Amino acid sequence: MAESSGSGVHQFNNIFLSMRSGLNPGQLKLHSGGLTWKKSGGGKEVNVSRNDISSLMWLRVPKGFQLAVKSRAGSKVKFNGFREQDVKALTPFLTSTYKITPEDKQLAINGRNWGEAEIDGNMLSFNVGSKQAFELALSDISQATIQGKNEVVLEMHVDDTSGEHEKDTLIEMSFHIPPTNTTYIGDEERTSAQRFYERILERADIGPSTGEAVVTFDEVAILTPRGRYQVELCLGFLRLSGQANDFKIQYPNIVRIFQLPKPNLPHTMIVITLDPPIRKGQTFYPHIVLQFPSEEEISVALDIEEQLLETKYKDKLEPTYKGLTYDVFSRILKNLADSKVTKPGQFKSHGDQSAVKCSYKAEEGFLYPLEKSFFYVHKPPILVLHDEIEYIQFERHSASASMGTQAKTFDLLVHLKTEAEHQFRNIQKTEYSTLFNFIRAKRIKILNLAENQDRGGGAVGAAAALDLEEEEMDPHLARIKNAREGGPAMVGEQDDDDSDDEDEDFKGGADSDGGSPTDSSDEEGSDASEDAGPKRKAAPKEKTPAKKKKAEKPEKGKDEKKKRKKKDPNAPKKSLSGFMFFSKAERERLKKENPTLPFTEIGKVCGEKWGKMSKDDKAPYEEQAAADKGRYKEALAQYEKNKKQEPAPVEESEEEEEEEDSD
Repeated sequence: MAESSGSGVHQFNNIFLSMRSGLNPGQLKLHSGGLTWKKSGGGKEVNVSRNDISSLMWLRVPKGFQLAVKSRAGSKVKFNGFREQDVKALTPFLTSTYKITPEDKQLAINGRNWGEAEIDGNMLSFNVGSKQAFELALSDISQATIQGKNEVVLEMHVDDTSGEHEKDTLIEMSFHIPPTNTTYIGDEERTSAQRFYERILERADIGPSTGEAVVTFDEVAILTPRGRYQVELCLGFLRLSGQANDFKIQYPNIVRIFQLPKPNLPHTMIVITLDPPIRKGQTFYPHIVLQFPSEEEISVALDIEEQLLETKYKDKLEPTYKGLTYDVFSRILKNLADSKVTKPGQFKSHGDQSAVKCSYKAEEGFLYPLEKSFFYVHKPPILVLHDEIEYIQFERHSASASMGTQAKTFDLLVHLKTEAEHQFRNIQKTEYSTLFNFIRAKRIKILNLAENQDRGGGAVGAAAALDLEEEEMDPHLARIKNAREGGPAMVGEQDDDDSDDEDEDFKGGADSDGGSPTDSSDEEGSDASEDAGPKRKAAPKEKTPAKKKKAEKPEKGKDEKKKRKKKDPNAPKKSLSGFMFFSKAERERLKKENPTLPFTEIGKVCGEKWGKMSKDDKAPYEEQAAADKGRYKEALAQYEKNKKQEPAPVEESEEEEEEEDSD
């Protein structure tokens, strides 16, 4: 679990950050400069400087130990998941490195609900004897009220980002303060409960001004979650007020702010990344995407006390702001939330834009290659850090291949270290070199490049490998493409005799002009030849009026064939193969697991899985196919027997046509 290096760094890969909304897993590093915790999979990051640590405490909790780090400002961060041997190894390191000896404290587990409420810095702890029962951050309190003479009720922030990891979250707590309390001594004017209430108001900073908006932005278009909201930036939180939904977000839950201009569109998006995400019903939204007109300007004055502006927010906030709306919004939010604003870096697309147009599943959007991450917006917004990527693979666009045309787009497959994958489709081929060079410069592994170094290297070599892969994987499509261009029917080694025979049959005169009206495959070939000009020119002789009359005859036969194409309702249903039985069962499962998966992708997945199955795995489906084949043979025999007892007008009309052709 822990890794120690000679440089005096202790690393723990499975440490949980304790929050009101639950436990977040991540990686903790303790070093000479302080400590750093990063959430697994990216997101929240906690940094505590060595000079900012005022005290350390070990606490035995269920399934391990907790390390509580108290800052000089009075706040605490708690890390769970340490083992007993970790405590023994870390205590000397903490003492010698931070010059602070960790205190050992025990947790009260007897279930009593009376004790002493102690306010220390930004924390409210409830102790039973010398043991701690629980601890509460005063910053989580939104309101305090007195009920009766001896009861104080504390209400917690109804934060819509709470509850991702836990089904329940604390929203209210009541304290009974008797008149005999010795910590908060009352008098004739104020009771003990009132003394406790005043201490809470003093330390929790929950005065009337805290909930008032510093600045308000009306009718802001939000793409995720979709709707128009009134956005209020308060001193302690961000509030989104819509017609159907309201969201309240604490600033500590804002991880980062992104400012992303839309390519070739007069809008700029502000993306607020949250950890934990907000919740709407059973859907979680880790990113809030706001959209502002790029050219819209605004002038606002902050509704904040001058004293507070000169003390707490000195060198951070200004009394008034004037400029582009999206820029003013991000600047104010950045300083209130104490977060960073990320803007596009050096990447420029083929059209000199900061993003490339693509699609994710069935939704179109933009992929922004940033300096430390990729960000896809907007449905759903996807943030992929460079450090999370195992490799990237350039793939040909499957839709273009299925149409038998030259691929003008390609796909970008991003494979993460967690084995998850994101596939961004329909990227224009003109963006190939710009994306390749960017990814290469960031030292991210490109799978195509590693497999095709002998094709020239760089973007050219990878592009050549991509084109070659297209031909190798689809020889039939290459044959069709070459036939359309007048070249050989196949690419590479082909059966020349078969190809020549087909050409000779076509050049054999009028017989190939319309094809036999009784042969469906010939009839289809006739239609194709009408679309292909070079094949019509291959006829060496000029058509005579008699032949023109004969050429018109297939039109009649064509209409007759359409009539004969109607399926006999008494005909038995053809038997299915083992793969078809497997595919029917597999399709139902795939549709339930991923309802948005395209029909073509389902068929591809079924085909790949069937090809990897062993004979034993295929046996049940082959048995079903054998039984169905027997059923079909019996039904077909009975059908033919019944058919012989009735006249067949369709066959008679075919014989008449054959006689006319022979004449």
